Amino acid sequence: MKTPVNAFKKAIAEKRTQYGLWVSLLGPLSTEVCAAAGFDWLLLDAEHTPNDPMNLLQQAQVIAGYPGVNTIARLPMGHGFVGQALIKQYLDIGIQTLLVPMVDTAEQARELVRCMRYPPEGIRGMAGARASGWGRNANYAKEANREVCLLVQAETREGIENLDEIAAVDGVDGVFIGPSDLSASFGHVGDPWHPEMEKIIAESFKRIQKAGKAVGILTLDEKRAKEHVAMGANFIAVGTDSNLMVKGTTALVAAFKGATPTSGKPQNY
Repeated sequence: MKTPVNAFKKAIAEKRTQYGLWVSLLGPLSTEVCAAAGFDWLLLDAEHTPNDPMNLLQQAQVIAGYPGVNTIARLPMGHGFVGQALIKQYLDIGIQTLLVPMVDTAEQARELVRCMRYPPEGIRGMAGARASGWGRNANYAKEANREVCLLVQAETREGIENLDEIAAVDGVDGVFIGPSDLSASFGHVGDPWHPEMEKIIAESFKRIQKAGKAVGILTLDEKRAKEHVAMGANFIAVGTDSNLMVKGTTALVAAFKGATPTSGKPQNY
């Protein structure tokens, strides 16, 4: 057995834009519908959903059946003993790329890098788990550090203040700007594209790029997403499974029953 090459990590290192979709509905069947669409990556969200490692494993197995579609998993948290344990579990089940929310300091980023890697570069525990083919891949522990990919989210005032230092951390492969939490942190709750936020996001792109790291962001607006690509976004989520279902079902009801109390416009990240 060979350690799989992380195609997503390779693509963002080569500055090839990767288009993705946020997956929050948990079910293997809905995940497969999204995987079959042909996105470059799917984000399995465990921060704002009740996703657990077993369900993440099932979804990752489904995605693996669609060559060219990469799996990314977002942890509910990345700090402390809980974060360390979850990172180990996610990597052991074979997910190579992790997105960690609410990273505010370079110290936190360095600790995440250590949790992602086997000694001597880190503190990841040894195990003959699924990622190593249940121990059949004798070289896995020697090669895994090369293929894991760490993406950190800058989505608070503190994170933006420390952005240069966070992006400079060796082992951080990309920095993802979280528009909704970031705008809330700056006093613009529910308005992620406030003029002040657009300026901060544009400046953040430049700071991350200056550090030589990949830039990521999520937006549900097609025009704005294309603008972010033009600004240099390397990995960009252009939709969410839940939002697509909300829009589709709302439009279908409206076509037959007219406007309903639940047919308001979904939040446009």
